[in-house]
Amino acid sequence: MKRFKKLLLGTSVLLAGVLLAACGNNGKSTSKKSISLMQTSDLTSLDNTNQATMPEFNTLTNISEGLYRLNSKNQPVAAMATKIVKPTANGTKYVFHIRKDAKWSNGDPVTAADFEYSWKRSLNPKNNPVYTYIFSGIKNADAIIAGKKSYKTLGIKATGKRTLTITLDHPMTYFNKLMAMPVFMPQDKTFVQKVGVKNYGTSSKNTVSNGAFKITGWTGTNDTYTLKKNTHYWDKKAIKLDEIKYQTVKDANTAHNLFTSGKLDDATISGVTAKNLQKNKDLKSVPKAWTYYLQVNQRNGQPLANKKLRQAISLAINRKSLTSKVLADGSTPASSFVSPGTSTDPTTGNDFSKETSTSTAQNVTKAKQLWAEGRKEANITGTLKLSIIGDDQDVTKNVAQFVQSQIQENLPNVKVEISNLPDKGFQDKKTNGNFSLSQWYWLADFADPINYLGILTSGNTMNPGHYSDQTYDKLVADAKKAGNQSTYWRDLRAAEKRLQSQMGIIPLYYVKESHLVNPKLTGVEYHVAGFADYTRAYLK
Repeated sequence: MKRFKKLLLGTSVLLAGVLLAACGNNGKSTSKKSISLMQTSDLTSLDNTNQATMPEFNTLTNISEGLYRLNSKNQPVAAMATKIVKPTANGTKYVFHIRKDAKWSNGDPVTAADFEYSWKRSLNPKNNPVYTYIFSGIKNADAIIAGKKSYKTLGIKATGKRTLTITLDHPMTYFNKLMAMPVFMPQDKTFVQKVGVKNYGTSSKNTVSNGAFKITGWTGTNDTYTLKKNTHYWDKKAIKLDEIKYQTVKDANTAHNLFTSGKLDDATISGVTAKNLQKNKDLKSVPKAWTYYLQVNQRNGQPLANKKLRQAISLAINRKSLTSKVLADGSTPASSFVSPGTSTDPTTGNDFSKETSTSTAQNVTKAKQLWAEGRKEANITGTLKLSIIGDDQDVTKNVAQFVQSQIQENLPNVKVEISNLPDKGFQDKKTNGNFSLSQWYWLADFADPINYLGILTSGNTMNPGHYSDQTYDKLVADAKKAGNQSTYWRDLRAAEKRLQSQMGIIPLYYVKESHLVNPKLTGVEYHVAGFADYTRAYLK
C-alpha cells in the first residue's frame, strides 16, 4: 500500500464489499450475472501512472491485467505474459512474451510497447508520480527517482512487438510478486496519445482496459459506474458475470443495513459495526497483510527522537485491552511490523512475522524506568506535551483516546493532545512534521516482508516520522540485492529485529477485515496482500 494513496485514506477504508443489484421489494437480484461493489470514497482516476488510491486499485484489479495476476492461493500466474519467467544474467534479466490474443477493450492489440510506455510514464516527473519507490531495483530507477537520470533510461524495453525485456540493477527475489500490482499494468499507448495524457483515465470514454471488464457510465465525478464484460478479453470463457456495479458507500452501518435488507452480498464492515456483529452467522473474517501502528516523529529537536522515550510509550500501552475492548472486531495485538500470514520464510519454514515477533505485554514498571532515563538524556523538565494526529473516522478517534489515556495514566509528567482531522488537514500536519505520534497503517501491496520494511528506510516518502538508522538501511539494501534466498531472508529477519530494537515505529494491532457475506456468492479471490479480485466471481 500503499500509499494506495495510503497517505489520503483513514483506517475505515477497510470497506470494499459487494452490492447485489436489486429491484422491487423482495431485494432479490434480477440476474445472477450481475453484482455490485462498493467503494468508501469516489473514484477520481484510472491512470495508474500518477495515482495510487484504494478505489483506483480496486477497480483496476477488475478491469486490467499486468504480466501476471494473483490466483486464489495468492501466487502469481501468467496473465498478459504467456508464462512465469525465470531470470537470466545472474538474476538481472527477464524476457517476457505477450499473448498473441491479448487485446484492449477497443480491439487494439496489447503490445510490449504498451508496458514500456506505462512504466516510463510512472517515473516521468511531468506526470507527478506518487508511487515511484516501488520501481526501486529496476535498472536506473533509483537514479531516476533521485533526479540523476532521465525516466527514458528505465530498464524496460520492447525488443519486439510482443517481446518485453526488463533489466534490473541487481537480483530481486520478490520481482515476480510485483508484476501483479496495478502500478505495473500496461497502457494502450495509441489510445492514451489520442485522448491526451491529461485526459486519460478521467472518465469511461477516456479509459480502455485489457482485463475481464471495461468501465462504463463513469463521468469522472459521479459515485456510480458499471463494469461490463470485455468481449476482447483473452480468457473471457472463464468470466461468468456480465457486469459489476460500483457505488460509493462511505458508512459501515449503511453497508450493514443494505446487507440485512437483502441488497448486499458482501459488505465489509469496520469500527463499532464490526464490533457488534462478531457473532453474526454471516460474518467472514478475511486475513489481510495489514498492520496498524504509530508513526513516531524522530526529526531533530523532537522529544521522541530519544529511543528510550519511544520504548516507554510502547511498553505503557495494553494492546490486549485495545484489541479486545476498544476494537473487539477480531483484530489482534501487533508484535512486529510485518503482519502474520504475509509470507513464510522458506529457509526456516516459519511464518516471518511470528519468527521475528517480540512480546506485546504491557510493562508499566519498565516503561516508567525508561521514561525517566529518556527524559534525562533529552534534557526534558516539567510536563512534556505530545500530540497524536489521525483521520476523523470513529475507529481512529477511539484508538487515539485509548492511547492517550494509556500514556497519561502510566507515564508521569506528560500531557497528550489529540487531533483527528479530515484527510487534507491530517496529511498536511504529517508532511510538515507537526505531530509527535501519527496513527497509520500499512496494507501490503505484495506478500513479502520487504514491502513493509522497505518503506521505513531513510528518506522514504512513506516514512514521515523520519526514522533513520544506517544499520537498518544497510540490512534492507542488502536484502534487496541478495542473490539467494538464504541471504535475503537472513537480512530481512535482522532488519525487522533492528527496527523493533530501535522502536522506529510503535506497532499496535493487526487489522482483521470483517465481511458479511451472502453464501450464494462464490469465486471471489480475497488476497492477503493487494485487492480482492471479483473477475471470476459468480452467484450460485
